[in-house]
Amino acid sequence: MNEFAHGHGMRHCRYRGQPKAHLQHVLTAIAVNIERLSDRSVTEETSSPRPPTAFQTFLDQNEIPRPKSWRTLGS
Repeated sequence: MNEFAHGHGMRHCRYRGQPKAHLQHVLTAIAVNIERLSDRSVTEETSSPRPPTAFQTFLDQNEIPRPKSWRTLGS
């Protein structure tokens, strides 16, 4: 957040009006994320999957089907 506010000049908006200011913030956030992704090394990209949470373990132990993640619903 600090990087967004200070490093990219988001303390003051270039445009007047909420829709245009919102668009500027969204596009700047996309640019910040692209910068962060381009700075990652190859070894960071191949990280191991996260361990299951306590709730996921509970569901598995009681043979309760887990709902699909909202991230995988479209695929």
